[in-house]
Amino acid sequence: MLEVSVCVGSSCHLKGSYEIIKRFEAMIEAQSLEEWVVLKAAFCLGRCTDGVSVKVGEHFLEHVTPTNAEDMFLRHVTEECKK
Repeated sequence: MLEVSVCVGSSCHLKGSYEIIKRFEAMIEAQSLEEWVVLKAAFCLGRCTDGVSVKVGEHFLEHVTPTNAEDMFLRHVTEECKK
């Protein structure tokens, strides 16, 4: 299982982390990845100035926004699931 953690700390929350979670949930369902991906909210990933921060496996994504969330998901989560 691939663990995807979206920071929901105060800085990332203000930058739209809950909207990103909604978009990621929709992408997981649309691609039938429920058995491959575990989506979690993380209180803080320690990268507050680079938020919204997302951890995909052992890799960090920075500056994820509601606007680029689907593209980031496709490039990082979907690609990781193909490995």
